[in-house]
Amino acid sequence: MTVTKDDVLRALTSVKDPVSERDVVSSGLVQGVIVKDGNVGFSLEINPKDAAAREPLRKACEDAVRKLPGIISVTAVLTAHRETEQPQKGQQKGQQQAQPQRKAAGPLELPGVKAIIAVASGKGGVGKSTVAVNLALALAQLGLKTGLLDADIYGPSVPRMMGLSGKPGVSENKKLLPPEAYGVKTMSIGYMVDDTTAMIWRGPMVQSALTQMMSEVDWGELDVLIVDFPPGTGDAQLTMVQRVPLAGAVIVSTPQEIALMDARRGIAMFEKTHVPVLGIVQNMAYYVAPGTDEKTYIFGEGGAKRVAEELGAGFLGDVPLVPEIRASMDEGKPVVAADPGGDAARPFMDIAAKVMNLLQGDGGTRKAPKISIS
Repeated sequence: MTVTKDDVLRALTSVKDPVSERDVVSSGLVQGVIVKDGNVGFSLEINPKDAAAREPLRKACEDAVRKLPGIISVTAVLTAHRETEQPQKGQQKGQQQAQPQRKAAGPLELPGVKAIIAVASGKGGVGKSTVAVNLALALAQLGLKTGLLDADIYGPSVPRMMGLSGKPGVSENKKLLPPEAYGVKTMSIGYMVDDTTAMIWRGPMVQSALTQMMSEVDWGELDVLIVDFPPGTGDAQLTMVQRVPLAGAVIVSTPQEIALMDARRGIAMFEKTHVPVLGIVQNMAYYVAPGTDEKTYIFGEGGAKRVAEELGAGFLGDVPLVPEIRASMDEGKPVVAADPGGDAARPFMDIAAKVMNLLQGDGGTRKAPKISIS
């Protein structure tokens, strides 16, 4: 029997919230339910001051779901998205101080783009851009009309990796024409600035640049647009997840625990903003010496896969530490474009096939998420 999200929610209706005296589902506590191959993860939204008192409720929810047939693991976490405001000095309990409201920018419209996927990481140096570029190329090899947006304003690398340079042209309707290589349309701030220019920009400037590279580009008809997110979980990332209707996110990590800690934060950001996590890619998973079949796990073995199972986020596959992959990116001839049937390209092709299947199952369409900010 295959467990579904509806099965999980039905099981959770048997757990009563002692505060609201309703079940945890109807009381709105349950958020971000993810079910992948018998692994279940979800969060319970609570007041942060009640964390200790709510621990029995969390365990009761895990126990209720664990009783379902076919369950392999259950992970429930307590999240604190909102905290009850405390009365300030001179203010009576029950009174609320008026807070200025900021008008949120509306969602971006990208006519002709069917699905947008974020490729993200909690930290830099894990090969996120390498995965994003080769994933985009692999999806194109599988027959999808594909675009690639380099959203890393401070460290754009897509032009170099794709072997492109020069400023983009402008269409008759005053939109930027995305430079194209290997059948993939691209856009990056790297086309507009010199390689040696330091991007010393504040948050609003970064947000404006990202908005322009999304909405003021003539992307044409695309089946999928891959967005190479900046590393971390800051303003740029929040701008993207708030304003862009993401169909899902791919998290990139290396196996060592310090990288996995940040990967967990990245997953939490997407769950908080209600963006589906399609799965985790474990980059630099192992090294195979030339002429041998022996795998050496330089950064540890299987860490990202364990995190995927722990969080129910899905595991998309391993990418080994292969000199050919690094060299091809430096030369602007990614392995998937240069030799799509080769051993170095095979992991990316396999990952792309899984992503394409997930997209087709979801339809690839969703509204831009609302961000819960405490």
